[in-house]
Amino acid sequence: QVQLVESGGGLVQAGGSLRLSCAVSGSKASIISMGWYRQAPGKQRELVASIPASGTTLYADSVKGRFVISRDNAKTAVYLQMNSLKPEDTAVYYCNCKQWENRRPSDYWGQGTQVTVSS
Repeated sequence: QVQLVESGGGLVQAGGSLRLSCAVSGSKASIISMGWYRQAPGKQRELVASIPASGTTLYADSVKGRFVISRDNAKTAVYLQMNSLKPEDTAVYYCNCKQWENRRPSDYWGQGTQVTVSS
């Protein structure tokens, strides 16, 4: 079992910045990836950025060049630095951890943190 707790959301004006943090605890035996998703009202949850256990960091096209994902080496935290924020970035942001359990990938989610960008 993995527990995820997000922090750092809030209200910011367009063009501003926010940094989201996610504390990761519990059993992290075989992590596949750690990342951030978001869900705006009336829309499906979508990937924002992801760091695999090995390989290339992945970003949604809509945030490339503005957002940066990072994590600590011990995999106890994952961060999302969001710059040049736009009103369309307004959403609930969820931290995600995927790992192998019983030879199958399992998803763990945080409770979400609201990000609101005013125009």
